[in-house]
Amino acid sequence: MIKAAFNIFLVLSAIHFAKSRTIREDESILISDGLMDHKNGSKFLKIDGLRTTTVTCEPTYGFLPCTTEIWGQLFLLVVYEYLLSLSAHYISEGSELFLETSGTDNIFSASVFQMLGMFPQVILVLVAGFSGTSDTVQSMAEMGMGLLAGSVIMNLTLIWGSVVAFGSYSLSQASTSSNTENQDKFSLTGYGVRTDNQTKTTARIMLLSMIPFLLLQLAKILNSTLATRIIVIVSLIVTLIYLITYCIYQAFTPWIRERRLEYLMRKYGQTNILQALRMSNGEPNEANIRELFQKIDQNSNTQISAAELRALVIGIQIEEVGLNEDDFVSKVFEEFDISGDSNISENEFIQGLSKWISNANVSGKNNQATQTVKKLTSSNSNSKGNSEEQQSLVAKKAEGNQASKNTNKNAWWSYIKAAFLILSGTAVTFLLATPLMQTLQEFATDINIPSFLVSYFVVPLALSFKQAYRAITSAREKTEKAVSLTLSELYGGVFMNNVMGLAIFLALVCIKDLSWDVSAEILTVLIICSGMGLSATFSSKFPFWTCIIAYALYPISLAFIYVLTTFCGWG
Repeated sequence: MIKAAFNIFLVLSAIHFAKSRTIREDESILISDGLMDHKNGSKFLKIDGLRTTTVTCEPTYGFLPCTTEIWGQLFLLVVYEYLLSLSAHYISEGSELFLETSGTDNIFSASVFQMLGMFPQVILVLVAGFSGTSDTVQSMAEMGMGLLAGSVIMNLTLIWGSVVAFGSYSLSQASTSSNTENQDKFSLTGYGVRTDNQTKTTARIMLLSMIPFLLLQLAKILNSTLATRIIVIVSLIVTLIYLITYCIYQAFTPWIRERRLEYLMRKYGQTNILQALRMSNGEPNEANIRELFQKIDQNSNTQISAAELRALVIGIQIEEVGLNEDDFVSKVFEEFDISGDSNISENEFIQGLSKWISNANVSGKNNQATQTVKKLTSSNSNSKGNSEEQQSLVAKKAEGNQASKNTNKNAWWSYIKAAFLILSGTAVTFLLATPLMQTLQEFATDINIPSFLVSYFVVPLALSFKQAYRAITSAREKTEKAVSLTLSELYGGVFMNNVMGLAIFLALVCIKDLSWDVSAEILTVLIICSGMGLSATFSSKFPFWTCIIAYALYPISLAFIYVLTTFCGWG
């Protein structure tokens, strides 16, 4: 993927070396008609109008390609979108690795994780506001607000609807199992999802971010330059207070950090473990699972303790990918121990792994885990050696000796890798921001539509693709736990997008002394967020038909903004 993107980038960079010339009108292009004695006509035929009009564009940074043709602009948008999604992927991977490495011990890890995830949007808004000329800075800033609004609306309509659609199960059945047997016939009201109380709390937190948006509507009502400036400053202060308060609240509220970490741990556990325990048709191989249980059960008491499970985790060398052993063990043990007796029976182990395998989307990243499990399920002679090695590793970890030092080294390496991914993604985003926003503006002008409408859809699509894919993958487990964690992550991301994105934009308005022409976007975000937040606050059950409404809200919101800006004079 990276090699292909680099080749495309080189081809585009070479385009600007092409040259052209104009043909000027002079006597050298006069052609004789051969009728020298004709009295009523001219002696010469003149090729009139043989000239061209040269339209030029200025390449960004002097080497990135540019074009004035609509199809060329569309092609550039596709390339820039791909590269932007790649940079967002790097930032996302780096921030996830940071959270996974720090675990729940770092009280600010969850806040830092969310802020890092906002880097692409923040960079695009800042570059849009500061890179534009005096003639274009206003429209570029409006495109930045369209980007922020589009990201929020896409999360709460298309992605939220997809979570409900792909996560739906029979509401008359227990929601703790993903087993699809003996379920009722599908219906719009009989199928759906349920959420837990903590998801409601997250939705209420998201609702609080609507207060600055509500204050900003006063700017449209008062219709005064001075009043608008005061309202913008007050809203900026309130937004910053919300951002700081939320970070402090997360620091001293462990359940938010734990849920976010659990969401990532479920992704790791179900995509990086137990490929060898699947049959050729993808179904769980119960014989291999039972054999693995016997290998882990060192004292042969038909129960797996936390220490024995930790030995398995150490054998998988989970720290090499930056995860914390204790956090992972606690989450896996909590999910497998259905009876709650602090031990995992053979049936619980088989049931837990079967559920993981049934819902895992196994990819090429499973090679290391496959070899590990094969090693654990090898011959009995190797089993004894592995058993002694695992017990030795557990003892060393309990004593805090060499294993602890290796853990620290692996953790520092994970932090370095996370920093490299984040910095690489940030650099690419910063490099692409100006040409992308300029191309968006030129394309919108050429096809005669408001520029913010393009940024409302195009840029959020690239930035939200990975998040949407992960949310759908998690929701397909079809359990209350999976859906609750996914929606909690969605609501938390919307809150951070609202407060952090709005704070950056309002600061830009104050610094650059821009006019306030984004009331339509603010009102749309206020309506959609309030509606979805209130429904999530007072309801824990969402039938399947709610996803249809959520899907419909996206084009409705786009049409709503268009009507307000085009026919009602709100832009």
